Amino acid sequence: MMRMALGKSELMVSRLGLGCMGMSEFYGPGDEAESIRTIHRSLELGINFLDTADIYGLGRNEELVGKALRDRRHQAVLATKFGNVRGKDGSWLGVNGKPDYVRSCCEASLRRLGVDVIDLYYQHRVDPETPIEETVGAMAELVRQGKVRYLGLSEAAPATIRRACAAHPITALQTEYSIWTRDPESEVLSTCRENGIAFVAYSPLGRGVFTGAIRGLDDLSEGDYRRNSPRFTGGNLSHNLSLVDRLMEMAAGKKCRPAQLALAWLLAKGQDIFPIPGTKHVNRLEENVGALQVPLTPEEVARLDAAFPVGAAEGTRYSEQAMKAVHR
Repeated sequence: MMRMALGKSELMVSRLGLGCMGMSEFYGPGDEAESIRTIHRSLELGINFLDTADIYGLGRNEELVGKALRDRRHQAVLATKFGNVRGKDGSWLGVNGKPDYVRSCCEASLRRLGVDVIDLYYQHRVDPETPIEETVGAMAELVRQGKVRYLGLSEAAPATIRRACAAHPITALQTEYSIWTRDPESEVLSTCRENGIAFVAYSPLGRGVFTGAIRGLDDLSEGDYRRNSPRFTGGNLSHNLSLVDRLMEMAAGKKCRPAQLALAWLLAKGQDIFPIPGTKHVNRLEENVGALQVPLTPEEVARLDAAFPVGAAEGTRYSEQAMKAVHR
């Protein structure tokens, strides 16, 4: 497994990471034993870049990841996030980037993860009520205290990224990026490159749709977040499944799985892009790793670009309310 420096940091991470969110919430029921097997298998395969957040499963996901890493912490580069606030009942309460909240979140994450230091600490969403300099200043203090090694942002706008960098070096930006979500190509990606920031692409498989396993809402369990996601509802889903069909045809021509082709496309976009496909199953993990064996020529990348142009997907990637919290 190829490993590269994440941005300007000393963190050496695998080209593919592992998103752990779905192991605890949002995408139907999980199985802790299978999730831990998936994390252990990822480490065996050389995937060392693990991603979680304090709100996933209301802290349960950090606890699960911490349990999986209890005797193998040295094998992993561990990333977690703070900033989104939820009530005990799971309700969304907003975004908080105030310094005191930053500090309290870090202490809580360290306890749940069972570690002494977090390798990469992201602000999950930008708080419009708190200057980014104040939030990043508090995060920088955690670095000086040895509780965090490097800092990241998630879903931040170019101007915010630049202001954050002026306060403290930012190692990575995490934003949704996939063959049907190409928004970062307009300005965010170039801003990252100007500042030596690695781009961590979450939901690189379109929230699982590019596996080809989702052909309708009946394929999603009750309570699955995607049942209410704009891209999976009404006529949007029918249109978007036609994009999946197109990808499946192109993947057949490459003798690979559609998910592998979607990941290979992202990997071909630059060595500073690190997709973190999420899964809670070993077989899907192993399928995703196969993307590293799917080389694409510039001509093939161009054909994929043309087949899935910016704006090809129908529906916003989040609800109207949640979309207000991105690109701040």
